[in-house]
Amino acid sequence: MPDILKAPLVVEFPFTRSLGPVQSAFLTGLRERLVLGVRAADGRTLVPPVEYDPVTAEELRHLVEVAATGTVTTWAWNSEPRRGQPLPTPFAWVLVRLDGADTALLHALDAPGPDSVHTGMRVRIRWAGERSGAITDIACFEPYEGDASATTGHSGEFADPVTGIVAAARLDYTYSPGRAQSAYIDALSGRRTVGERCPSCRKVYVPPRGACPTCGVATTDQVEVGPRGTVTTFCIVNIKAAHTPNLDIEVPYVYAHIALDGADLALHGRIGGIPYDQVRMGLRVEPVWTDGARYPDHYRPTGEPDADYETYKELL
Repeated sequence: MPDILKAPLVVEFPFTRSLGPVQSAFLTGLRERLVLGVRAADGRTLVPPVEYDPVTAEELRHLVEVAATGTVTTWAWNSEPRRGQPLPTPFAWVLVRLDGADTALLHALDAPGPDSVHTGMRVRIRWAGERSGAITDIACFEPYEGDASATTGHSGEFADPVTGIVAAARLDYTYSPGRAQSAYIDALSGRRTVGERCPSCRKVYVPPRGACPTCGVATTDQVEVGPRGTVTTFCIVNIKAAHTPNLDIEVPYVYAHIALDGADLALHGRIGGIPYDQVRMGLRVEPVWTDGARYPDHYRPTGEPDADYETYKELL
């Protein structure tokens, strides 16, 4: 039985956003070791604060300081913390209603074990040693026996407010391609491109999906396609990929949908060997392989006349 292919994959990008007056005050307050909520028209204090009332949709601007102590309203134990989570050791995710607030804040609770956590337990904020104006300025919550901590009555006005944040969005996962795409990948290692034909509509899918998305039946009949193909549509990339070695390509460059000869589904690939402003629909291209590569590095023009639009219009 062939080995099951699998690979760890990461999707990651920095998310940059500017802050309005309410979120700016909240995060700046965390930097200064105080927690601000916002007062709604019905008198409730919402923490974390929002810019618009979730009930009436009215704009909210009345900032109110609440205590750094509170009560757990519900919780769940996290026995295996993952990369980037608040604590490296097992902890509880908790919703905490801070004293003076009417809604709960989600964060981590540092506790010795699940038996030590319960709804209604008293907790307080453990502040991070270095703070920059982010939710991580709250390192976590910790158990606390006592009354509400004192507040200063802060107005929410700061001389040096936080006006924007950059948050890393990241997804780690393991991908296993399955039977159809494993065969496709194995064929690529021999510089061949193999798709699968639907036994009902007779379309050839490249890369194969294991089933026809139109007919819903399994595809098992392998068909070798290409290696040449036609550019059906394309885009010009003007933003350089950051921290991605295999995409360390000078901009601008072109990524295109390419319908390989014999295929009924276009795949995408980079176009090289031609100035970016000369790439066009209908351009005939062929793959370029580099030593040891398992897939084409890019596609280049073949020198053939452009394909007629009628031959690829259904593959756009």
